[in-house]
Amino acid sequence: MAKINVSIVDDHTLFRKAMINLIKVFPRVGEVTEAGNGRDFIEQSKKKWPDVVLLDLEMPRMNGVETVEYLIPNAPDIKIIILTQHDSERYMLHMLEMGVHSFLLKNTNPDELERAIYAVVDKDFYQNDLLASVIRKSLKSKIRGERPQFEMPLSEREREVVLLICEELTHQEIGKRLSLSEFTVRNHHRNILLKLGLKKTIGLVRYAYEHGLIE
Repeated sequence: MAKINVSIVDDHTLFRKAMINLIKVFPRVGEVTEAGNGRDFIEQSKKKWPDVVLLDLEMPRMNGVETVEYLIPNAPDIKIIILTQHDSERYMLHMLEMGVHSFLLKNTNPDELERAIYAVVDKDFYQNDLLASVIRKSLKSKIRGERPQFEMPLSEREREVVLLICEELTHQEIGKRLSLSEFTVRNHHRNILLKLGLKKTIGLVRYAYEHGLIE
């Protein structure tokens, strides 16, 4: 299994150094790089983008939101995990809609950080209580607590795949559960995103909440 290259982008030097020492011991992590703001990260990474970026929100020169706005169209293969000290829902919702892959509070424990890094690479997202809370609150504010009543465009099989994706199963695990090949599951996943007009897997999680597939 290929090693996962990770970059830490945060303006606090002590925090970055501590994170580097922590992440380097994760078995699947390879090279770990760092930058003090989004602009420096982009400049030093253009020749070789990392697999995962752990991105702070509040930074000088180029903050987390601005960095995400650059990365989504220009480096679409990077998995973006937002590190935040506060659950700033307004910014988090904006970036969720743009296509970030997960959010972690800075006081999260090392085990969850490791799980999140692996999950965004293996499954394209990592769902935790913070992410679920943002999705629920954003939907509640938009639909005022009422579940929309309209026919869903997905087939029964496609809805099964969405549910298992939301359970954070890999394509291989979903295939075993549904007696399908991994190739078929990947095709279902790609077709579902196209059908719903979504770019990222995290959008499926929001779709599942919005349409009552998960509570």
